[in-house]
Amino acid sequence: MLQFDEETARVLEDAYQGADVSQRRRATFDALAPAPGDRILDLGCGNGLLTLELSRAVGPSGHVTGLDASPQMLDAARQRLQGRANTTLTEGDAARLPFEAASFGKAACLQVFEYLTDRRPALRALHKVLTPGGLLAVGDMHWDTLAWHSDNTNRMARMLEAWSRHMAVRDLPAKLPAEMRSCGFEILKTQPLAVCDTTLRPDGLAMMMIRLIRAYAVDIGATDKDDAAAWAQEQEELAQEGRFFFSLTHFVCTARRL
Repeated sequence: MLQFDEETARVLEDAYQGADVSQRRRATFDALAPAPGDRILDLGCGNGLLTLELSRAVGPSGHVTGLDASPQMLDAARQRLQGRANTTLTEGDAARLPFEAASFGKAACLQVFEYLTDRRPALRALHKVLTPGGLLAVGDMHWDTLAWHSDNTNRMARMLEAWSRHMAVRDLPAKLPAEMRSCGFEILKTQPLAVCDTTLRPDGLAMMMIRLIRAYAVDIGATDKDDAAAWAQEQEELAQEGRFFFSLTHFVCTARRL
């Protein structure tokens, strides 16, 4: 688990609430179309931003349950959701959901499945806890869509190869529909959402990724601090010269539980 200094933590919090990441949450939100009275599971709720947004939409007659495997993330979510009586937070595993059958009418899963080597146990667990006809919206990156300019292409490739080690699957959106069908879901739609930046924005996805990749590559021993710092510095310089380019596509797959 990476440990972040105060400055990096601030950059990450800005990015979580910035336009790029907020659009990804909004795409999942829109796919579920939360309505008053809905009972929704936010699987892999993280710091609770989507949980909060869903709780506003379902109102006092509805309920949103956030589940995450990280106590640290749940602590952050708990602070964010203070005073929200229509929310519950639970620590647990995606493949062993601690809920009764047909507990939820809808479920969201945002950037979780790309970290699972085998998604089917989690999909079967979701099938069990959703009501017949219940909606599931899964949002994840297709990392093979990443286009990121650098004058030092070898170093960029080295840094991105290191980053790829933190996920179980790079092309989850391509694999997911067939996996969902095999677990009792009907696919309704797969919606792309592209992030394309030609400026390095302080609250943008690219800035967040620079911080994360720089720290992660050093942490796993893929490079040293000087090399990682030079990679990050080049991106700052490209931005100052008007030559920055970053593009990555997120996909939301919406399905109905049969």
